[in-house]
Amino acid sequence: MKNNNKKIIVSILVGAMLLTSATAVSAASVWGSRSSSMMGTGMTETYAAKTNALSYSDLTGGIVTADDLFSKRDLKQEADLSEASCITVEDGQTISITAEGVYVLTGTAANCTVKIEADKEAKVQLVLDGVSIVNDDFPAIYVVSADKVFVTTTEGSENTLSVTGTFKADGETGTDAVIWSKEDLLLNGKGTLTVTSAKGNGITSKDDLKITGGTLNVTALLDALEANDSIVIYDGNITVSSKKDGLHAENDEDDSIGYIWIGGGTLNVTATDDAIHGTSFVQVDGGTITVSGAEGIEGTYIQINGGEITVYGTDDGLNGANKSSAYETAVEIAGGTLNVTVGQGDTDAIDSNGNIYMTGGTVNITASGSFDYDGTATYTGGTIIVNGQTVNSITNSMMGGMGNMQMGGRH
Repeated sequence: MKNNNKKIIVSILVGAMLLTSATAVSAASVWGSRSSSMMGTGMTETYAAKTNALSYSDLTGGIVTADDLFSKRDLKQEADLSEASCITVEDGQTISITAEGVYVLTGTAANCTVKIEADKEAKVQLVLDGVSIVNDDFPAIYVVSADKVFVTTTEGSENTLSVTGTFKADGETGTDAVIWSKEDLLLNGKGTLTVTSAKGNGITSKDDLKITGGTLNVTALLDALEANDSIVIYDGNITVSSKKDGLHAENDEDDSIGYIWIGGGTLNVTATDDAIHGTSFVQVDGGTITVSGAEGIEGTYIQINGGEITVYGTDDGLNGANKSSAYETAVEIAGGTLNVTVGQGDTDAIDSNGNIYMTGGTVNITASGSFDYDGTATYTGGTIIVNGQTVNSITNSMMGGMGNMQMGGRH
């Protein structure tokens, strides 16, 4: 992970604190201990407090910003071609790039890999200008080392990358995506890139994955877009279809990262599991987002500040799940328009294993169970519509369709 995430590392490792919040109504609002008996069954649940985690008072107003995440070059949609090298892809070829620079790729090939193995300080830009690569079992673009790799589509170009079979390893490195990068990876441009993965992931970065422009279509058996540290979207027209997660960010070694930020663009996600999954947090500041999955959006801390968001979940629409020790478990809605529909049964439109905070925006819910929370709910602003009726409190549904029971809802 590079400097764009320094703010988060510093705030967690240096400024971490016990869970306190001026707006929270009690210790229970930040995962305080609580036990309750439900429906007379004697069922008891106990919630242990998190310590040294960032809470609502630390996070409200925005966890990260575009200025934290993007450089000026990240946002440029055209490459400087004045000193570019031109490469035509060929069947069975491994194109080895070992130096910083701009490389324009054209042509059609089978079993061809663009392999980047450059200095750790090198910035490499691949410019896709009508390129098509179909491989049997290895990435079309394979980043072993660099500081950052840009994949930029030229204006009006159509580019396709696909892998049709099961991925093979490169020594001890398991490659499992059509574009696989050990380093920071950024996608942008003014053309179209279509990525298809029949047996694995679509695009994987073992660091940060950024999208700032262009049209991107990804179809994958496993995760469509995957990153260890973060997936961040500034702009672009993105369509994702996955038999697993649509967007998945998770770091097995550091649960303070593995997050998703969306600030703009158009995003359409259809997934069998989670449409959007950020282990530490998911922050939406803007954009037009339409997602469908077993769960629409899942993260330890979900923060909605803006955007036009439409969610369908066969299980839960939004799920604040206790996946990270670094953040309070909560769903916060501060702005934007959020339309949530869930399937029948033990389902909830907005489900938090901790707390719910709503201070603004509009939430329009179609569900038998609207809100389910294990901590408390704080409602100080915004509009809530449940099954066509405007309501003035957040009620606890408890176990999906069990009747919108009022438990601690606040206005």
